Amino acid sequence: MQAATLPYSSGWSWIQDGFKLFRLQPMAMFFWSLMTGFLITVSYLIPLFGQMALIASTPLLTFITLNACRNIAAGRPMLLPMWLEPLGDISTRKRLFGLGLAYLAFCLAGGFLATLPFMDSLMSAIDAEGSIDEPALIAAMRGPFITFAALYILISALFWHAPALIGWHRIKMSQALFFSMVACWRNKWPFLVYGASWAAIFFAVQTAGSFLSLLGISAGMVQIILTPVNIVVAAVLYCSFYPAYVSVFGGNYPAGATQSEDVNKLS
Repeated sequence: MQAATLPYSSGWSWIQDGFKLFRLQPMAMFFWSLMTGFLITVSYLIPLFGQMALIASTPLLTFITLNACRNIAAGRPMLLPMWLEPLGDISTRKRLFGLGLAYLAFCLAGGFLATLPFMDSLMSAIDAEGSIDEPALIAAMRGPFITFAALYILISALFWHAPALIGWHRIKMSQALFFSMVACWRNKWPFLVYGASWAAIFFAVQTAGSFLSLLGISAGMVQIILTPVNIVVAAVLYCSFYPAYVSVFGGNYPAGATQSEDVNKLS
């Protein structure tokens, strides 16, 4: 698998192309964003195991998203039965499930490695009677959070393109992780722009909510206003995954293949 090396401006182009995809079938992607939000909410209702299940299912959800975007880019209406079609093949489903377990294992290992050096400071925030000094605990958690954030960048690079590489190209997991890491490294500047742009977008949405509160609008009304906005922003985020993949690996498709045509339509 040959990964293209793109200019840094591609990071913003992925977001623009994602928005173009969203505009083609906004209700379909709004529905998917709503469903993923629902799954995230449900996962938090089941302490620990819910979050673990959500992490393990991330590659499956990502592959569903990519297939939906491919259908939308090709001009095919996303009907309800089409959402689970990518998982209809047993082999693909098993391979993606295995990728999900690997992703969970990497995240757990990252959390362990990030926490281990700070165990003394974390334990010092809990006295002999078991009461917690909250300010001390919050201060002690900064180190693990920062360390895990750095480790998670590496984990994300390993798994970013892996669902598509496994699901569409049917290559081994180890190869998919390697190709994904190489692709992300070659395009580190576009991904930096991509990540910074999304951080700015989400910050702008939250700032808008704070501004509405300053105008005297009740917290409940602000929540009502921001909820659909957040769903749309998340939908555009999901849509941007597809152009990010196609622009990097599109050269591996024969001339006239669906993915190559789709990326041209978005340009």
